[in-house]
Formats: sequence, structure tokens, C-alpha cells
Amino acid sequence: MNEIKNSCTDTLNLYNTYVNKGWAKLAELMNLPQEEKSAGVYIFDGEDNQYINCGGYGVFLLGHCHERIVRRVKKQLEKLPMSTKIFLNPELAKASKELANVAPPGLNNVLFTNSGAEAVEASIKLAVLNNKTKIVAAKNGFHGKTLGALSVTGREKYRKPFKSLLTDVYFVEYGNVITLEEYLWENKGQCCIILEPLQAEGGVRLPPSGYLRQVRELCDQYGALLIIDEIQTGLGRLGYWWGVEEEKIIPDILLSGKILSGGVVPVAALIAKEEVFEAFNKNPLLHTSTYAGNPLAMVAVQETIAILKQDRIIDRAKLLGETFGVTLKKILYECCPNLVEDIRGKGLLWGIELKSEGIAGQFILELLKQKVIVSHSLNAHKVVRLTPPATLENDELNFIFTALQRASMSLNEKYIKN
Repeated sequence: MNEIKNSCTDTLNLYNTYVNKGWAKLAELMNLPQEEKSAGVYIFDGEDNQYINCGGYGVFLLGHCHERIVRRVKKQLEKLPMSTKIFLNPELAKASKELANVAPPGLNNVLFTNSGAEAVEASIKLAVLNNKTKIVAAKNGFHGKTLGALSVTGREKYRKPFKSLLTDVYFVEYGNVITLEEYLWENKGQCCIILEPLQAEGGVRLPPSGYLRQVRELCDQYGALLIIDEIQTGLGRLGYWWGVEEEKIIPDILLSGKILSGGVVPVAALIAKEEVFEAFNKNPLLHTSTYAGNPLAMVAVQETIAILKQDRIIDRAKLLGETFGVTLKKILYECCPNLVEDIRGKGLLWGIELKSEGIAGQFILELLKQKVIVSHSLNAHKVVRLTPPATLENDELNFIFTALQRASMSLNEKYIKN
């Protein structure tokens, strides 16, 4: 036991010295353990306690260390982990085909990146290469923290320190097409719009029904290019292959990530219509990266897509999501109704909006005590976010519900009775 505690203390000291003092302070305040291993829906700490992971910001739809993906990556690791970037990369070619085959019709050109923010950067560059130099994004949206991605992230808190370096972007209210249409009309043929089907980091905000379809129609009417960021919502998280399916729209560029490698290897992707991708086709060197499209990531992508298909994960996420949402609301509204503002979500992406940021933070800690990991929301600190795996068994699902009930009752006791 002492050895484990010392190990955790050593890690904390290393964080303080070499990693980040802010992260170290947060970990100390929250009394966070160190993670040692993961398997299935579980994370294990240094004392071998197991936690069901409903966090991870949407990465772990297939759980942790899926044996098929790990086996495929191990095999590739022993054969050819990295490519020369000069010879042809067969795994890149096959992964591109597989991703294009499950993308909305007409999106056939794929560019792999190492992270979601890089995919956003590439999409902005591609828009500019298509002469769409006026960029429109949604308030409260989140697309990453590199400079280009930060430019279209609708949270002033993160943009302000780097204001002088950021691209000028026009922000509109998410879900409202009136101001959007006014701007598109004033800048006909010059705009690109980047949106999420559902604002995840924005506090699991769902747009009004028909919103994305109206945006698509406005883009067509005013000659704008539409980028849909499905990095957190795509590949089954919402109970569809893609969030855009529900309104039957096809963007000009679609962004994917998170689930794309089954949570095993860092990877993201841009998928575009051929006419939009033409600039990259003409000059492939306009956007490249040493590690992008590496064979390890590419076999992980192939295997993940195969599992999503063969194990009917999309259907499972939709069905499980319906049960999850109903039970989540029942528990919270029964156990701590006076602390809850709203509960909303779709598929296996749910947000609980509490009365204050402090209550939300306490709820996260209460759930940790019950051995369930959840996430906060970067652009909406009152919202606790749950992104459970689609691979949950009934006993694991019941464990989460019991944890939610106990954490809610504890929260109610702390804030209402006192």
C-alpha cells in the first residue's frame, strides 16, 4: 500500500516539476489516483480499484483496449509501424477507402491527421483554398485549441490570450439562422461555416429540429461552404453513423476523430467532396504531417470501422442511449430535483446541467467516489457530461445507475439539507 501511495506521490511531484503545476494542483485538490491500466469499460488505479469510464470526451465508444484493435496494432507494430512518406502506404489507402465508404454520400476524399484540432486546421485551409475566406462559427462551439482551431472556438475565455494571432471569425448564435443568413447575404460566395451537429463541450446543446437542414439550404443559396465537425459526435456516438444523418444533409467537409481508432491510437480525419478537395489533389504538399496516416493508426481505423459494422454498434448505441437517457432523468429528478436545471442528450452523449459550477464539480467528485468517471464541459462548467461505451453489459449499466442514484442523494444531502 505504501509503495502505491509513494508511486502516486512521485507522479504528482513529477507533474509539479516537469509537466504542469496547474494540473498537479487540481489532481491534489480532487485527490485523484493515478491510472495504471484499462480494459473493457474499466479504468484501474494503482490500488487496483476499477472505475467505469463514462468520460474520455467521447473517445471510448468501444471501451478500452478492444482486443481486436490491439491485436491488429501489435501485428502492425512488429511489421511496419511508421511509413517512409515516400513509398506508397497500403494501410493508408485501405483506411481511406473504409472511412469514405461509411461517410455520407459524395464525401470520397480523405485526409488523415493526428488530432481533431489538426483536422479543423486542415478544413479551414481547404476552405480558404476554395476562396471561402470569411469564416463563420457558432458561439459556445468547440473545435480545438491550436491557433486555427481556436479561431473558430466560440469561447472568448480561450481566445482572448491569443487574440492578435487569431483569424477573424464571425460568430452566430447556435440554432438561429436569422443572423447567419444576414451575414451570408452580405458576403455572398465568400463564406465557410463550421458547426457541430450537437455542441458537446458547449454543454450538450441540441439545435432546434431542422436547423442543420436550414443551414445547408442557406449555404447552397449564398454559395457558402459547410464544414460539419463530427469529431465527438460521429461514428455512432449519437446513435447514427453521423449526426448529420438525422436531417439527411451532406456537408462539403466532414471532420472525424475520437472514436476513429477505437481509443487506441491518436488519429482524426477530414473527409470532403472531390470538387472541394481539388486544391489538395493538385498540390498534396499544402497540408502534410510526418506522423499523419501512419500505419499503426491506419490499421486501428480499419479495425474500428469493421467492429462498428460487424457488432452493430450504431444500433446498440441508439437503443442503449434511449434507456440511458430515460433512466438518467428519472434518477436525477427523483433524487435531487432542486439541484438540476436540465438533462439533455442523444444516443450516448448526455449532459446534466446543475444549478451552479460548484454543484457540478461536487457531482463529479461524488461519482468518482462511486467509481464512475464522467467529464466536465469546457464551455459550460455547470454541465456534467456522460459518454458511456456502447459495449456496456446490463450489470455494468446497473452499476452506473446505482452510482448516479447514490451520488445524487449525497449531493442533495450536502446542498439542500444544509
